[in-house]
Amino acid sequence: MNARIARGELNYPGIGYTSEGRSPEGFDRSLARARLGEGFETYRRVADGILRWQIQRRSGLRVRTETEAVEQGSRIVSGFGVGPFRVKAPCEVVWVRHPVPGNTAQSAGFGYGTLPGHPVRGEEAFEVSIDAAGAVTFTITAFSRRSNWFYAAGGAAARAAQRHITSRYLGRAHQLASGATRSR
Repeated sequence: MNARIARGELNYPGIGYTSEGRSPEGFDRSLARARLGEGFETYRRVADGILRWQIQRRSGLRVRTETEAVEQGSRIVSGFGVGPFRVKAPCEVVWVRHPVPGNTAQSAGFGYGTLPGHPVRGEEAFEVSIDAAGAVTFTITAFSRRSNWFYAAGGAAARAAQRHITSRYLGRAHQLASGATRSR
């Protein structure tokens, strides 16, 4: 049996709420959405990238995962920063939605929740959908609050970092939709 890459248990209420677009009381909620294009080829390309950690890997984060593809219960530790000033963000996948066969309106993606050591407590979800008309949309849904006084004291900087990472995620979803290879 492999050793876990992150220790501890999920540390927030409302586990799985992002799959329903809900958030627990007392948590900040965020929603970011981007239209990526049209058609099932685009939808499936983005879904495959999301379910293979490509949104995180292509966003400039250092990423360690327990599994090559997203699975319920798998853990990921992403990190951002420079040199020794790096913040690690351990999470565990709490729900997964896979594409279904056929060309019908649907969605695919996953949500992961925070583990001890993450700068916030909460959940974030990455989902691509295709509607009956063939429009493909990428959505990031999250709820969070700072995990301790240290991160709470850096509120403005923390919010700026979250906005920056979210914009990187949206950009990488566009990259996946276009079929572009990895960027530098």
